[in-house]
Amino acid sequence: MDGPGPLGTFLQARRARLRPEDVGLRETGPRRRVRGLRREELAQLAGVSVSYYTRLEQGTSRGASAEVLDAIARALLLDDHEREHLDRLVGAARHPSPARHPRPEKLADETRDLLRAVDGVPAMVLGRRTDVLAWNALGHALLAGHLDFLGPDDPAQRPNMNRMLFLDPHCRELYTDWKRKARAVVGNLRIAVSKHPEDPLLAELIGELTMTSPEFVALWADHRVTPCDAATYRLHHPVIGLVTVTQQTLSIARAPEQVLVVCTTPAGSPDEEALALLRLMPTRGRSGSRQLSG
Repeated sequence: MDGPGPLGTFLQARRARLRPEDVGLRETGPRRRVRGLRREELAQLAGVSVSYYTRLEQGTSRGASAEVLDAIARALLLDDHEREHLDRLVGAARHPSPARHPRPEKLADETRDLLRAVDGVPAMVLGRRTDVLAWNALGHALLAGHLDFLGPDDPAQRPNMNRMLFLDPHCRELYTDWKRKARAVVGNLRIAVSKHPEDPLLAELIGELTMTSPEFVALWADHRVTPCDAATYRLHHPVIGLVTVTQQTLSIARAPEQVLVVCTTPAGSPDEEALALLRLMPTRGRSGSRQLSG
């Protein structure tokens, strides 16, 4: 194996984020030369030998037991999402899978019915790499009205939410707190990579963003793990102005690798009225628009 691999880099990043005072250690000895905890400090907190923990970080050991992983997770102060991420990385290191070219994702009829049933709110269906598989008219108008509404119908032209957020000026301007949205999206992408480490298209997406977006590089290097479940964002829409929506990500029973994203507003609020106004406007971007495809 060349380099520490995903497991080793994740452990290194989490260790670098901790300070001695975070885990009840006093600063002693020579001046600290590394950012965060030293390997020997982390090993001591976890109750394992320094050499054993070093092999884990260097990617030369794949046989950590559940008890050892629990101890390391506690020492690193991992939350539940990070602990699950650690388990997936260990599993991938133990049982590496060959790279396979996945088939284009399809939308089941039941999922199309679901999307049609929530036509009163902005909504879209995202695939495993955050490709837009479908959106309703209001979801398109709110989040990407400058793109072709029919773009998701062609697997080769599907918009990708990660690519749009980092490379599309419209989407950068849409979120008033773009950095917070970007952190959430990258944290969620980390989870996707740990679930599908053999996906070449996912690796291609990360490679493209790494080459084209310094902001993505900085966020990716942090190894933060954050699922996009529910969050409130203030949008600066080019047509209806400022509007605050809560974006909620819902699982789809018949398609576990796909999610339904809906944008809601409080009943009777000015934000609900703004979306009602947007709903009355004609759909834009049906043709002739440059696509940011997935």
